[in-house]
Amino acid sequence: MVRSPKYIENSQGTLWLTEDERDHLKISYRIKDILHEETSPYQHVMVLDSHDFGPMLVLDGVVQTTSMDGYIYNEMIAHVPLSVHPHPRNVLIIGGGDCGAANEAAKYERVERIDLVEIDEAVVRASKRYMPEVSGGLSDPRVRYHYEDGVKFVQQAAAEYDVIIVDSSDPVGPAKQLFEFDFYQNVHRALKEDGLMVCQSQSPIFHADVMLKSYERIGRLFPHRKLYTTVVPTYPGGLWSFTIGSKRALPAPESIRFDKKARYANEEILRQCFALPTFLQEMLKNQG
Repeated sequence: MVRSPKYIENSQGTLWLTEDERDHLKISYRIKDILHEETSPYQHVMVLDSHDFGPMLVLDGVVQTTSMDGYIYNEMIAHVPLSVHPHPRNVLIIGGGDCGAANEAAKYERVERIDLVEIDEAVVRASKRYMPEVSGGLSDPRVRYHYEDGVKFVQQAAAEYDVIIVDSSDPVGPAKQLFEFDFYQNVHRALKEDGLMVCQSQSPIFHADVMLKSYERIGRLFPHRKLYTTVVPTYPGGLWSFTIGSKRALPAPESIRFDKKARYANEEILRQCFALPTFLQEMLKNQG
């Protein structure tokens, strides 16, 4: 019998990854090959070559990004705030070990520095080697890697960043701190007077409670906030939310300009992503 690594089931010679998304929902992916597997000091790390999604990054049995659709998420978490801010120079990315958001941020010539804070170096190594479709083979000298706890890093940061991108995993385990009010306070403190932050705020359908808490907490700190969405096929429900908190007034969506090379993002997409479906507008009405 062929021995399968942790989280992988070998069913009659066929490999399957089954992700426990909720008590009543499991998502299974048929796997071609195991490209990489290791247990780091922080988590179990795999890169699996799947039939439908290509190589995928899997942390503790949960799919984080895939070569087929990872560009959608990374372009939207990076290009929206970097297009909204009038002159981003210093960018901080917390999480984002697949290097996708940093690769998108590096497309802005005026950006002088990108601090990528990822606690697990194994994630960066595996993503660069096995997932070039996501990481883009990132080798920009402006990117400075910090393999440490993002919560502690931002606690010690001065008001030095124009844009902070919180590219966290789901709010379980250590990542739960990246959704707490204290963390957002430190993010606010680490931004310049005209700075802004963005975080992924989960599915409006399956994780509405997490989304609403993030939206409410960010609104208590930042005088200007907006929620926007996109569709990422890999993520549960497809529809995914992001929340911007800004110290300065946000420009009208129709004024957004965008000229970077991208597969998903364009000027029309970046303007229209702030248009929310009715059910989501109703959910946000009670959040102040």
